[in-house]
Amino acid sequence: MPEIEFITSSVADPAAAVKVELVEEGALRSPLASLEGASLEDFAAAGLGFNAKAATTLLIPLAGSAPVIAVGMAAGTEDADELRKVGAAVARAAKGFESASIVIPSYLENLGPMSLRYLTEGIVLASYGFDKYHTDPEALASASKLARVTYVVTAPEAIGATEEIARGVAVAGATCLARDLVNEPASAMTPTVFAARAAELVSAHPELSIEVWDEARIQAERLGGLMGVARGSTQPPRMVKLTYTPKAPVEKTVALVGKGITFDSGGLSLKPADGMTTMKTDMGGAAAVLASMLALPGLEVPVKVIGFMMLTENMPGGSATKPGDVLVTRAGKTIEVLNTDAEGRLVLADGLALATEESPDYIVDIATLTGACVVALGREIAGVFTNSQELVTDLGFAGDVAGEQLWQLPLPDRYRKHIRSEVADMKNMGEAGQAGAIAGAMLLAQFVGNIPWAHLDIAGPSRSSSADGYLPVGGTGFGARLLCYFLEEFGD
Repeated sequence: MPEIEFITSSVADPAAAVKVELVEEGALRSPLASLEGASLEDFAAAGLGFNAKAATTLLIPLAGSAPVIAVGMAAGTEDADELRKVGAAVARAAKGFESASIVIPSYLENLGPMSLRYLTEGIVLASYGFDKYHTDPEALASASKLARVTYVVTAPEAIGATEEIARGVAVAGATCLARDLVNEPASAMTPTVFAARAAELVSAHPELSIEVWDEARIQAERLGGLMGVARGSTQPPRMVKLTYTPKAPVEKTVALVGKGITFDSGGLSLKPADGMTTMKTDMGGAAAVLASMLALPGLEVPVKVIGFMMLTENMPGGSATKPGDVLVTRAGKTIEVLNTDAEGRLVLADGLALATEESPDYIVDIATLTGACVVALGREIAGVFTNSQELVTDLGFAGDVAGEQLWQLPLPDRYRKHIRSEVADMKNMGEAGQAGAIAGAMLLAQFVGNIPWAHLDIAGPSRSSSADGYLPVGGTGFGARLLCYFLEEFGD
């Protein structure tokens, strides 16, 4: 995570390497403090191609003074993600400077501290880079140098933004952690490494406790779905259980279940070579669960949260599950495996069974589950399936605020026939060419009983092929912010 210090002040930081002005579209004639009362029109901004449209930028060098960056924003915008994108534009324009002083327009001050929180999230997210394996000096030189940001507001005490800025850092930090976990090469982020990393991170938070099941414990606890997928790999599986117990809990419990396939070859139903190149991303659900739960103490979330991360590789070794095999899950239900590349639902079946045993008020699972969901919704929107409209409404609201949009897909009971098996309780594939995302969700629905549950299929937005706004190339960390905002709502 980028280490950036954020402060609020009534005066610009005199030592700031760059000054930033947020300029509403159509306000090129307005006087700017950083330009000593001059306007952008005085500096011929329009002639330089700057019209202050949302997230556009213009660098103005000044003789004998720090340069000024003008950042455009839609007039009167109050949308959380638009402000996040403005923050991202600031970060990208100022990445070559170690410190920045940002003048906050009066109308953003009037919106309250949340506006600074969203700007902060955008700055942190856009400053992220995964440079661990870079050695080329030119590549390393392109990393953001931004380490200190001063928000210039009329009355710092009155706006009371310190707490919300800290929350913004925590939520953006969760996304950055999820990105780090996903971006690691699969050989470096094995199930055992993931579990060890989780234990290391949890040790800093007394509100969090961890339990890790090794292969022998997984076998003894009858996690047949997880073991069935793990058979073909030389890397042993792990089940990680995190429990967050708040200092002042409310009488609610939420269970989270994350798919953690640290590399997916497809098993014996082997993927083509091109289909494997990004399959280190297949543990994005587990990464989002771990990262969001580590943020809960800082967010002071009052609800108890239990997270299950189901971790394994899916490889075609000599002991791998074969098409036609039948697995017995933790719940005792049997699944005929017709395609070993539909493995996520197998490990989640055991995770959901474990979650129901905790008798939570809500269950949310998150997984890079199906290519069919990518076909349906593209690369920017996640699918959501549910047995509770109230729950999906809350998740949808959290997603809108977090900038991680969900779109509800149906779960019609008549489609249960798609996963009917002749030899087991169900099969892990639906009808060829039909409703693939629904078939995956339909299988998961068999393991939650009557507990309000939602399944988030993040196969599309879990990875980005180009840098855009606050999104980097590679793992996006999708789901971490959404879960944070969803769980924060229990405190309101």
